[in-house]
Amino acid sequence: MRVSVRIRPSIQDALQRGDAVVALESTVISHGLPRPHNLALARRLEHTVRDAGAVPATVGVIRGELVVGLDDDDLDYLANHDVAKASLWNLAALVARGESAGTTVATTLHGASLAGIRVFATGGIGGVHDPTSFDESADLSALARYGLIVVCAGAKSILNVAATRERLETLGVPIIGYRSDRLAGFYVPTTAYPVAARCDSPEEVAGAFEAQQALSLGTGLVLSNPVSEGLEPSELAAWTSQAKAEATAQGRHGHALTPYLLARLAELSEGRSVETNTRLLVENAKLASEVARALCR
Repeated sequence: MRVSVRIRPSIQDALQRGDAVVALESTVISHGLPRPHNLALARRLEHTVRDAGAVPATVGVIRGELVVGLDDDDLDYLANHDVAKASLWNLAALVARGESAGTTVATTLHGASLAGIRVFATGGIGGVHDPTSFDESADLSALARYGLIVVCAGAKSILNVAATRERLETLGVPIIGYRSDRLAGFYVPTTAYPVAARCDSPEEVAGAFEAQQALSLGTGLVLSNPVSEGLEPSELAAWTSQAKAEATAQGRHGHALTPYLLARLAELSEGRSVETNTRLLVENAKLASEVARALCR
């Protein structure tokens, strides 16, 4: 059978010209926010990238095609239809069946790598839920496999952050703190965990990435960008503990766990977690654009 990967012509043209291009994921559209806020956020992130002088390339699966550079009709489709969530372990099956899906960090990395994009902006990376159950995200192995800069606000707060950090270290994936010596905490600005190195400008980040490529290390680079205004840590800890206990009681696990926990946190925080998530997504998109421009220079 013919398996299709479609790179939008405007993205191809931008890459050929040497313009700054930033990849964006689409699970934030399909599974991240309720309608119509999901579509509004998708458009806002693309506008943020453009305003910062780069070209946005949102990745998604549309009717059996892995698409790098969704157009507005594609964004609208993912925002207003019940679609799957595509990770690397189910991507081929979804494409073969002609389905549509939002792409996770791992699958967006795959699509962006195929297109030759070097910078990807997301919210928080996936990671280790429970080290004793081997429940960990495919994002981790993808970060080790694809050589892109991934701008994020650290690992999602619902995860075991210490285990996630150790797993990335084992995989050889560097975590660079942007203007911070500590790993970002997603819903809170920082955690207690130190990062491998610190960079204070987009040019420093670009230099670190170029050195990594020159050394043929082959992995991605996680750029940890603390959110400017986050939730109160003790409140977040209480909400997260409650959400996890409820998930365990209901038997939720695997790929269904993260969407449930994030949705439950939104309810328990009365929407404040969604406001923080939106803020960090926009801030990461802006920083990723600045880094992509520095790479072009």
